[in-house]
Amino acid sequence: MRVVDAGRLERRRTIAVRSRGAEDRHDYFYSVAEARYLLRKVFRLVEEQARRAGLDPLAHQALIQIYGSETGALKVREVAERLDITPAFASTLVQELADRGLVLRSRDGDDLRVMWIKVTGKGRSMLYQIDEQVQAQVDRFTQAVSESRTEAAVSILMFYAGVSLKRRTAEQTPARRRKIG
Repeated sequence: MRVVDAGRLERRRTIAVRSRGAEDRHDYFYSVAEARYLLRKVFRLVEEQARRAGLDPLAHQALIQIYGSETGALKVREVAERLDITPAFASTLVQELADRGLVLRSRDGDDLRVMWIKVTGKGRSMLYQIDEQVQAQVDRFTQAVSESRTEAAVSILMFYAGVSLKRRTAEQTPARRRKIG
């Protein structure tokens, strides 16, 4: 695992963001290109491994989104939203996963129109297996990427997520209760 310097990473993010508004936007697009390259390469490795395990890459993403959600369960419309697909397509995808025993569907207790989806033990095992197979490949790939290129990629992901490594000022820090006594 590579450790990056937070100060250098923040400087790179700042340069990329400023470049976005400049006449010459090369620094911004350099970081965008590096981020997309890293993500695409890793996603391709994951997709290939999902296919080897007999799972369509979009179905694999559905399992990840459902299992990785805050509660470990999603509504069909939330699956659609997280995969950026239509609810009808999400419903078909969930049905295929259910037919394979990878997810369970259950009706909401308060609204019978709502269907909750949860990953089964078999689905979790498949996710774990794919992840284990991918990890060695991803490690080899990321070790070959220079520190500078990694920082460029991470800096633009920080920008996309609205994150900065700058210290908060007193006005930005949420009020905290003090213990008295």
